[in-house]
Amino acid sequence: MAGQDTLILIPARMAASRLPGKPLADIGGEPMIVHVLRRAQEANLGPAVVATDSEDIASAVEKAGGRAVMTRADHPSGSDRIFEALTKIDPEGRVSIIVNVQGDLPTIAPQDVAAAAKLLDDRSVSIATIAAEIKKDEERTATSVVKAVGSPIAPGRLRALYFTRATAPWGDGPLYHHIGLYAYRRAALEKFVGLPPSPLERREKLEQLRALEAGMRIDIAIVDSVPLGVDTPEDLEAARKILAR
Repeated sequence: MAGQDTLILIPARMAASRLPGKPLADIGGEPMIVHVLRRAQEANLGPAVVATDSEDIASAVEKAGGRAVMTRADHPSGSDRIFEALTKIDPEGRVSIIVNVQGDLPTIAPQDVAAAAKLLDDRSVSIATIAAEIKKDEERTATSVVKAVGSPIAPGRLRALYFTRATAPWGDGPLYHHIGLYAYRRAALEKFVGLPPSPLERREKLEQLRALEAGMRIDIAIVDSVPLGVDTPEDLEAARKILAR
């Protein structure tokens, strides 16, 4: 999947209610967004670019030798931001696979980024994502932990049926913690951002349900662990400790 047909985009904005300015938060002497960019580059899928509405973020990325593209400030979601970035970077339509890596995942494993893109080797898959088996009892019932529900179709691979904040599915067996990293076919991303928010998306506050409700196929690669998402000062301290090792 590596090469000119794949582009990794990292949406990043300064406005975060619990940790303002978090993309520029210092971790080991570099802004968090630069750590995310490095992990994305290490996946060896193709170019990695930060999509932002902040000149400060763009400057920090470029100072570290990376590339940033400026986007509008009024996007409702990261998906909309990366679609605008895609049209600016590649108006000719050469890129066919877009990987969306959240800008607050400085500990994401490069092989997990690659695992999502690999699922698109199957031409019938529109969108790919990743999940990890839940190991902690408290995460089984936590509404902050999104559960991926799917049918096993191969070892380490599910076809997504639903995503929910509830504890699901019921009964014996593993539960999976969904990780918000996506690989899209270009046509799927264009279709997705053109759709209005769907009823279940609004109810669960989960954007990916819009794709399922529109009949788009999402496959899920099972990975070993959940990366640390940085949303609070405590998360930031945890990320500093992890990346200092």
